[in-house]
Amino acid sequence: MQLASRNKTFKYGEISLTGKVFVYLLLLLGLCLFGFPIFWMISTSLKTLGQVHQQTLLPKSLEWVNFKEVFTTHPMGMYLWNTSWYTFLSMFGAAFSSSLVAYAFARLRARGSTVLFALILSTMMIPSQVTMIPQYLIFSKIGWVDSYLPLIVPSFGASAFLIFLLRQFYLGISKEMDEAVKIDGGGYFTIYFRIILPLSIPAIATAGIMEFMYRWNDLMGPLIYLSSQLKYPLSLGLASFRGAYATTPWNLLMAASFVAVIPPLTLFFFAQKYFIQGIVISGTKG
Repeated sequence: MQLASRNKTFKYGEISLTGKVFVYLLLLLGLCLFGFPIFWMISTSLKTLGQVHQQTLLPKSLEWVNFKEVFTTHPMGMYLWNTSWYTFLSMFGAAFSSSLVAYAFARLRARGSTVLFALILSTMMIPSQVTMIPQYLIFSKIGWVDSYLPLIVPSFGASAFLIFLLRQFYLGISKEMDEAVKIDGGGYFTIYFRIILPLSIPAIATAGIMEFMYRWNDLMGPLIYLSSQLKYPLSLGLASFRGAYATTPWNLLMAASFVAVIPPLTLFFFAQKYFIQGIVISGTKG
């Protein structure tokens, strides 16, 4: 089908010049709306505290010393290290365990598996506030409070949402390859590690990025279970900026916040291809 517009003929689905200009204006507006907070954070991190209170948009002079002061007056390096190893360990545990459970639901047939899968999905409808106190009492009884164990160990028990995401992906993988492996004498673990795992890198990368973002930005979990400042992650470290001074040093807080957002932005920049591919395939297959 073709649509005529004045002297030029457009194929169905094509956009005219006026339409393209309108679309780009919308994209530019969206960029300004979502990019302004980041611009404001960077601008504030390069100001003196007096300039911050003057509410000027741009700094009069670039105060790079704010970033140095963040690491000298506060243990920012320790916060980064604590957050990094705790986040990557939790990310690995959640992605790997969820992929195993999803593989079982997608490939193995057992009586009651559909009901069990529905039961797992139903846990996503339970607010975290409902289980917060029982979980704390359990971890307190076994002596895990003020350690990272309550934050890391549950991640190895899989995530309901990641199970659903990966199961949808596994359902789209042909089962004929499973039969070929069984003919050669391979078992279920051979199928998983030789067939399923290499083909599901985009989906597992998507699950890992989601878990990374959740753990990197998590405040409630560390706030409940951690009390020693030497164990603080970035979320609690940034919150301590407001309590360490009589007035909040917004320039230092924004400098620390900018340092904190660099790793997630870097990870998403290099892994966005796998993230988008995993979301699209998981949403269309099955």
